[in-house]
Amino acid sequence: MSLFNRLLLACWLLLIGLSTACATAHIPAPLPTAVPSPSPLPTATALPLVTPTKGADTAVSSPQVPTYTYQIINTYPHDPNAFTQGLVFHRGVLYEGTGRNGYSSIRLTDLETGSVLHQRDLGAEYFGEGITIWQDRLIQLTWQSGVGFIYDLATFAPLGSFSYPGEGWGLTHDDQRLIMSDGTDVIRFLDLESLAENGRIQVHDQNGPVVRLNELEYINGEIWANIWQTNTIARISPQTGQVVGWIDLTGLLNPADLTQPADVLNGIAYDAAQDRLFVTGKWWPTLFEIKLILEPAS
Repeated sequence: MSLFNRLLLACWLLLIGLSTACATAHIPAPLPTAVPSPSPLPTATALPLVTPTKGADTAVSSPQVPTYTYQIINTYPHDPNAFTQGLVFHRGVLYEGTGRNGYSSIRLTDLETGSVLHQRDLGAEYFGEGITIWQDRLIQLTWQSGVGFIYDLATFAPLGSFSYPGEGWGLTHDDQRLIMSDGTDVIRFLDLESLAENGRIQVHDQNGPVVRLNELEYINGEIWANIWQTNTIARISPQTGQVVGWIDLTGLLNPADLTQPADVLNGIAYDAAQDRLFVTGKWWPTLFEIKLILEPAS
């Protein structure tokens, strides 16, 4: 083969190699094998919040207020014409304030016989209410006149008067201030010298306000109040107004002892020296000395 033919063959073989290489260069690379994506995590479903139900072990109940009944220790005569609005035991005798227009009075009464030893009547325009004794003075409220009266304790001579808004019902004192009820759930406190109001509390038990507070007595750090038209006495904290005890005097007065239609229980007096408790009512013919008995369920 001539040199020329050899050169021509070499060129041809070179061209075939280049074409193959270029063709190979343009073959697309195989697609990558798809890797499956992981399944999404399930969405968490929130559980509802559960409020614990109060059971017997978690229930909150109001504290039980003790209730007392009574034992009759002694009975004494009482004027059945006395519409009792205030009662105080002082130095061995009873002082009593009576009500009703034209019949209101203040009285000094012998405990054993019920005899009236001294009496001063109010004008017919006044309806007498609660009384208390402070030092050498007797102080008396009136119902709807908005005026109270001050008397000399020994003679019942009038020494002055004072005014107050609203009605007057019961009256006592704690040696620092007068304590007054007005027929609502409110107890007012009055300055002993000026007789101006300087505080008040609202009386309540676990069920709410206690209303119709009537005749009052301060006994061993508590205010005791007749509840009008009931046979019940409330024992009240003077700091908070909370009822701390109930006294149930149902059945105290025997209907056979009535000399005329009797009105409700009203009148509490305490003999601190001998720890004696006296109670009576409006138009009652009997005054009772009683001892309190705690109810077993209280």
